[in-house]
Amino acid sequence: MAEAILRKSAKERGLQLEVQSAGVAASQGAPISRHTEAVLRDHNIDDKITSQSLRLDIVRESDLILTLTQAHKQHVIRNFPEVVGRIYTLKEYAEDDKEVLQDLAEMDTLYAAWAMDKALGKPMENRERMIELQQRIPSFDISDPFGGSREDYELAAAEIRTAIDRFLVKLEVNPN
Repeated sequence: MAEAILRKSAKERGLQLEVQSAGVAASQGAPISRHTEAVLRDHNIDDKITSQSLRLDIVRESDLILTLTQAHKQHVIRNFPEVVGRIYTLKEYAEDDKEVLQDLAEMDTLYAAWAMDKALGKPMENRERMIELQQRIPSFDISDPFGGSREDYELAAAEIRTAIDRFLVKLEVNPN
């Protein structure tokens, strides 16, 4: 849903973006849900969308990776630690507060180090600092409507649209 909304919004603003969606737990080639299809149709979006799993080639080819939840972001970092510095939740990428952005960058670095240490069987360092940052950083999650009602999908779409509008404004101001 986010891919289709971003693609349409960027096109309406005259921005040329290559947009690709991949899920951390997606079934390859599965169709979108009926609620997603209905919500997109209500917004005059008739893209034929099927799911695909996130793969290394997609990660390597992507200049920017946006997730809708912190859990998805952490899953991607855990599996592809090289993405640190170019992966964000959609809402956090649209964030403008410098202190929050610094905290987020530090958290990503600490999380990637933790994932690496865990893979190597080393004890976790900086646990207290990670907890402190988690408590200070606001939630940047967009609610996942999966399995929910049509209304849940409409609310998620509205939240996605708002974040995408902020994201695109940021891109227009600083296209690099």
